[in-house]
Amino acid sequence: QVQLVESGGGLVQAGGSLSPSCAASGRTFRSYAMGWFRQAPGKEREFVAAISWSGGSTDYADSVKGRFTISRDNAKNTVYLQMRSLKPEDTAVYYCASGRTYSEYGNRYDYWGQGTQVTVSS
Repeated sequence: QVQLVESGGGLVQAGGSLSPSCAASGRTFRSYAMGWFRQAPGKEREFVAAISWSGGSTDYADSVKGRFTISRDNAKNTVYLQMRSLKPEDTAVYYCASGRTYSEYGNRYDYWGQGTQVTVSS
């Protein structure tokens, strides 16, 4: 069982930065791939970024490529999402997820956090 708790969301102006993080419980964190997803009001959940268990491989949605960076610290059981040059369309609840498979598909992940709100004002 893995429990995930996101933090670090907030309100920021367009062009600004935020760095939410996701803390995981359990000693098996380093065995799991991790992903970030987001869901805006009235829209379906969408993939944002993913990172392999070792951190050696990453993947990004085209909409965030070059602006967001996913990373992890297995010693701290934490995964990070550095977000720069934020746009109003980045406004959403951001969720982290863990799973055995490194993927852009949400159904490949077994555990999900409760989400953290990110709001970007224009």
